[in-house]
Amino acid sequence: MKKVLVGGCFDLLHFGHIKFLEEAKKQGDYLIVALESDENVTRMKGETRPIHSQAQRKTMLESLKVVDEVISLPPLKSDAEYEALVKSVSPATIAVTQGDTMEDKKRAHASLIGAVVVVIPKIHTPSTSQLAKLLDLE
Repeated sequence: MKKVLVGGCFDLLHFGHIKFLEEAKKQGDYLIVALESDENVTRMKGETRPIHSQAQRKTMLESLKVVDEVISLPPLKSDAEYEALVKSVSPATIAVTQGDTMEDKKRAHASLIGAVVVVIPKIHTPSTSQLAKLLDLE
C-alpha cells in the first residue's frame, strides 16, 4: 500500500481543499491527513481561528471519500515533532500545495524516509482566510 501524507488546517473546507485532496490521493492508495491542532491554527492564522474545532474539522475530512485517515495532531511546537510524525506514518509521498511555506522542511522530512514530495498546483479559489473575511467571521 502506497501511503500519501498531507497536512493542514482545513478550517472552512472549500473547493481548493477538495481539489488538493483529490490530486494528493492520485499519488498513492491511502491518503492520510495530519490535521493541525486548534492551538497551532490560532498561532498560524490569528486569534479568530480556527472557526471549527479540531474535532469538527476531523469529522468533515473523514466524511470525504478521498480521505482514508485523519490524524489529529497535538499542539506541535518543533520541527523535530513533525519529523517524528513523518517517520511514524512512513508515507511514500508527501503532497504539498504549490507555494507551501513549509515545503523545504517537508522535503527534508521526506528525504529521511526515502519519500518523494509532490507539489500540487494551487487552485485559484478563495482561501479559508478570504472566505472568513467575506462571511464577516474575521
